[in-house]
Amino acid sequence: MKAVRVSRAGGPEVLHYEEVPDPQPGADEVLVKTEAIGLNYIDTYHRTGLYPLDLPFIPGLEAAGTVKTVGADTEVLQVGDRVAYSGVPASYAEYVAAPEAQLVKLPEGVDTQTGAAAMLQGMTAHYLAHGTYPLKRGDTALIHAAAGGVGLLLVQMAKACGARVFGTVSTDEKARLARDAGADEIIRYTEQDFEAEVKRLTHGRGVHVVYDSVARTTFEKSLNCLRPRGLLVLFGQSSGPVPPFDPGVLNARGSLYLTRPTLKDYTATRDELLQRAGDVLEWVQSGQLKLRIDRTLPLPAAAEAHRLLEGRQTKGKVLLIP
Repeated sequence: MKAVRVSRAGGPEVLHYEEVPDPQPGADEVLVKTEAIGLNYIDTYHRTGLYPLDLPFIPGLEAAGTVKTVGADTEVLQVGDRVAYSGVPASYAEYVAAPEAQLVKLPEGVDTQTGAAAMLQGMTAHYLAHGTYPLKRGDTALIHAAAGGVGLLLVQMAKACGARVFGTVSTDEKARLARDAGADEIIRYTEQDFEAEVKRLTHGRGVHVVYDSVARTTFEKSLNCLRPRGLLVLFGQSSGPVPPFDPGVLNARGSLYLTRPTLKDYTATRDELLQRAGDVLEWVQSGQLKLRIDRTLPLPAAAEAHRLLEGRQTKGKVLLIP
């Protein structure tokens, strides 16, 4: 089969489209013919070696497609089922051997491109808004990169919970997208000091929670945007990891909380995976949650896709098509 493989850590140029051995599913696995592959920021962390993997490796953690064969010990899925997943490695490929326990059947009316676009970012937004800090009516939330793939979904979920949402964006077009998703206040961080704006808009009180996927360049000011006993949720690091800091800062700035969550810990059981994925797919199916697929690119163009993502030129989800 054809796949994208990384033989050494580095920039997008290390992504090579080449012939690789077909995957051989185990007894509790199924073979999925991938039809759409989700691009996510964690793919760039693996490629650069920030989150190191054994070399060589096929990147990618999210896709959707059709079951081609099933293992002897599988119990639920059948050949021909349309499925989606998050957290299964080696997804930049025409075929993937995936544990049955990590696959979710797509409901009628949800195609594979939608399924691939919804899983990782949709469940991330779900656990952020409903798990890490369960938003409720009257809460205030600052969402960085509000027009990104997770950002647009998180804005919608936060509004559905009744929160007042502040979103940071870099361009007028992204401002429009974030506002269309429901953001109450838009802050152009390229032109405005987001800390000063949050303080102004909250009359100096600050927000209950900051959802920060940027990290290094936003960390200090994100802390300063919190009200006493507020929570900073670092769920990504697109600008690089946060340097070591003195935890006493949290005390000095109002008994603040800091957490660094990851999706796998919020889908640790099959029941939790089905509950989160089920909510997201149901909301998408009903129109309550609107996905934005920014663009689709052929799988051999994976390097271009990474450049677009790291250059902050995407507005929503990017899919790779085998």
